[in-house]
Amino acid sequence: MAVATARKPARRRTAKPEPEPVKCTPCGGTGEVSRAVRVGRKQRVVGQQTGMCLACFGSGEATTD
Repeated sequence: MAVATARKPARRRTAKPEPEPVKCTPCGGTGEVSRAVRVGRKQRVVGQQTGMCLACFGSGEATTD
C-alpha cells in the first residue's frame, strides 16, 4: 500500500523586468545637442542652434557597442 506524500507547490517564475536603456552622454537622453553660432571676423557668439545628436542619432539611448 502506497502512502500519499504531500507535494510542494510548483514555483511560479516571474518575468524579470528589462533593464532601463542607458542615456546618451552627449545629449543627456534628449536626442538634441546645442551648438554656439558664431559670426563675424572676431567670431563672436550670437546664439545657439540645436540639432540631432550624432552619437545616438536622436534616439537618446547610448549605443551598446
